[in-house]
Amino acid sequence: MAGQQPMKVFNDPIHGHMEIHPLLVKFIDTPQFQRLRNIKQLGAAYYVYPGASHNRFEHSIGVAHLAGQFLQALRDRQPDLDITDEDILCVQIAGLCHDLGHGPFSHLFDGRFIPEVKEQEKHSSNDIDEKWRHEDASIMMFDHMVEVNKLEEEMNEYDLVPDEDLEFIKQLIVGCPRGQNGRGKDKSFLYEIVANKTNGIDVDKWDYLARDCHHLGIPMSFDYRRLLMFARVCRVDTRTHICIRDKEAANLYDMFYRRFSLHRRAYQHRVNNIISQMITEALLEANEHIKIDGIKLSETIDNMSAYTKLTDSVFDQILNSPDVNLQGAREILNKIIRRQIYKCLGKIRSEAKKAREIKNKWVKDSKTHHKDFVLDVVTLDYGMKDKDPIDKVYFYSKKNPDKPKRISKEQVSKLLPADFDETFLRVYWKGEPDDESLESAKEIFNQWCKDNGFPLLQPEDGDEDEA
Repeated sequence: MAGQQPMKVFNDPIHGHMEIHPLLVKFIDTPQFQRLRNIKQLGAAYYVYPGASHNRFEHSIGVAHLAGQFLQALRDRQPDLDITDEDILCVQIAGLCHDLGHGPFSHLFDGRFIPEVKEQEKHSSNDIDEKWRHEDASIMMFDHMVEVNKLEEEMNEYDLVPDEDLEFIKQLIVGCPRGQNGRGKDKSFLYEIVANKTNGIDVDKWDYLARDCHHLGIPMSFDYRRLLMFARVCRVDTRTHICIRDKEAANLYDMFYRRFSLHRRAYQHRVNNIISQMITEALLEANEHIKIDGIKLSETIDNMSAYTKLTDSVFDQILNSPDVNLQGAREILNKIIRRQIYKCLGKIRSEAKKAREIKNKWVKDSKTHHKDFVLDVVTLDYGMKDKDPIDKVYFYSKKNPDKPKRISKEQVSKLLPADFDETFLRVYWKGEPDDESLESAKEIFNQWCKDNGFPLLQPEDGDEDEA
C-alpha cells in the first residue's frame, strides 16, 4: 500500500481509543462530513432525555471503526476469504459515509418533513414522487464530497481504483449490489457488514444500540463483542453469508429486543414523537420562507451544495428570525422551548392497517373542523415488521463450522415472543391544556369513534422517562 501516513487516534466513550486510517481522516476532514457534528443522532429525543445530545458525527466514525474490527476478525479467522486491505478500506468508508444524507434532527427530516411536503405536492400536481430516503441523499452527498474535495486522488494513494471502488462503496451504503462493479459472489458477505438488508445484523446497529443506550442512560444487555468472536463466513448455494455460532442465538434476540425496547422507551416516546411533529409543523411553515443558496428547505435534497449547509441549526434560525413570514413557525418552536407541548389524549391499540384506516378516515372527516387533533400511527417491531429476523440468520455449529443452518425460536427458548410487532394510534390535542378542554377533546374523539365503529381511546402508559 502506497500511503505512509500514521493512523489517527480518536478517543470515543463507546469504543475507547479507535485507530482511524489516514484515508478515512481525509473523508472526515471535509465540510460534508463535519456537517454531521450538527445533526442530533436522536433528533427531538434530546428534548425528552437530556443526555441524548450525541450527533451523527461520532456515530459514523464508530460504524467505520466497527466495520474495520469486524473484517479484521474475519480475515484473521479465515485467511482463505482473501479479504484485502482495499476491501477493508471500502467497507470502512461506506460505514463512515452511510449517514451523510440525514437532514435536520435525523429521521424527523426524512420520516416526517419530506413525506409531508411530497404529500402536499402530490395533491397539487399529477406527478407522484417515489419515497425519498436519507440513503438516497447519502449517495448524492458522497458523490459531491468526493468531487469537490478531490478525494479520488487520495484514494489512488492507497491503491483504491476510483472507477470501481466508488461504485462498490455506494453499493455497500445501500446494502446490496447494483450495476457492474463490486466484489462478486465470493465476497457477497461484504454487503452484510454496514447495512445488512438480509437480517439487520450489522455494525451500524451495533454502534447505535451501544451509543444510544449510553447517552440515554438505559442499560445495555446485548454484547456485540461476542458476535465479533463467533461470526464466520460460510457459503450458501452460490453466495457467501456471515453466519453466527448457534449458541449465540439468544444474544441475537437480545439485540433485536434492545432495538424494540429503545423504540418503545425513547425513539417512539410519546413526548419525543409529538415534539418531532411540532418541529415538522414549524419546518413546513418555514419551507417557503427560509432559503439556502436561494433554494427552499425541501428542495435542498436535490442540491448537495445547499444541503451541506442544512443542519439542526435551522431550529434557531427560525426561532431568532425577525421575518414576519416565519411568525407561525416561531410560535410553534417557542411552545417547545416553553414546554407547552401538545397533550396526549390516549391511544388505540390496533393492527397497522386498522390504525391507518382510522387516521385516514379522521383526516377525511376533519377537513373543516377539529384541526386541533394530531393522530400518530406508531409501530414497534424487531426490525422486519411482523417477521422474526432470526429466521433470516444462518448459524453454524462447533462440530460443523462450514455447514450453515437455520435455528427456530423454539430451539432457543420457550419464553420468546409469539408476535414481533405491535401498532397503536396515539391521539394528541393542540388546544388549551386545561382539564376541561382535554376532557372535551376526548369526548369529541370518542364520539367520532363510536359513530364509525372504531375502538375508544385508552390511557397512555404512564409518564416514564419523560424529562
